[in-house]
Amino acid sequence: MIRVMIVDDSLIARTVLRKMIEQNSDLVFSAMANCAEDAIKKLSQIEVDVILLDLEMPGMGGLAALPEILACARGARVIVISSLTAAGAEATVAALSMGAADTILKPRPSEFTSDYRSELAARIRAIGSSPIEINRTCSVRGDKSRKKIDEISKPAKVIAIGASTGGIHSMCQMLGDLPKFVDQPILVSQHLPSSFMPVFARQLEIAASRKARIATDGMAVISGEILIAPGDGHLIVELKDGQPVVRIARYTVPNGCCPSVDPMLESLAECFEGAVLGIILSGMGRDGVLGARCVVDAGGTILAQDRDTSPVWGMPRAVAEAGLALAILSPEELAVRILSSRVATKWA
Repeated sequence: MIRVMIVDDSLIARTVLRKMIEQNSDLVFSAMANCAEDAIKKLSQIEVDVILLDLEMPGMGGLAALPEILACARGARVIVISSLTAAGAEATVAALSMGAADTILKPRPSEFTSDYRSELAARIRAIGSSPIEINRTCSVRGDKSRKKIDEISKPAKVIAIGASTGGIHSMCQMLGDLPKFVDQPILVSQHLPSSFMPVFARQLEIAASRKARIATDGMAVISGEILIAPGDGHLIVELKDGQPVVRIARYTVPNGCCPSVDPMLESLAECFEGAVLGIILSGMGRDGVLGARCVVDAGGTILAQDRDTSPVWGMPRAVAEAGLALAILSPEELAVRILSSRVATKWA
């Protein structure tokens, strides 16, 4: 049973969300609050698994209160109830970078449909459930295999990051710990709507202290910069006159994601002949497994975020269970591993 708390200043929203939760046998409504201050007070008295948090409320507001809510929540995950306005996107991406696990659209009262109820329940289950821990000795390459892989893996000329639900906070942590002298280009595929991408790029630029741009077709891949897949296409790379350039692809992939991590990793494995360091962060599903296999088969390296720090241990778990992850680490440890890995001093 997943215990849910609703924090919203709208009585209608609180009432409808409660009814939607109570229609699922595995979800339990535990508490509601009409402001952030009330939520913080109640979290000191009760335990919940998932918090549905509106950001635009009187008083302290959801965004300003988020750090204290997370501190009081004893491990509960936060889903931001977000609008699709420009201001809503700014606040939502800020919340995701601060530690909120996921976001879902806040519809108008007439748009609280059965489809919305199903999506909301799926999001709650994804971050509120505790997946069974896999045997770590089976999920990563054994010592003998690891030693062999380390000996044959190629120095990374490019770093590629794939993430979905819960991945923004992890990505900001990891990139924030990465010194500027790590000057490989960094390519990012994050499952996020197109309207949120400009804000996401600014958040990454601040966190990483390096230039971050939304990728466009024909753009050059530049050392030391972050290129981000647009929300409506896959970020892939190909050689043009011997230099790597961006292509934006819009074909359907087996996992149904757009942007998808798989095409990015597949193209990088080919373009850089395996000299790729791929990192799979928190997210639902299995996006990244096919691309990770291409990277490993070409001589590259894949790292994955660990379960304890992943709001949703789906994507990293998938590459771990496939035996593709050289190591399973926290975001801080991933940054250290990037530094200690063999990296190319020149990428082009």
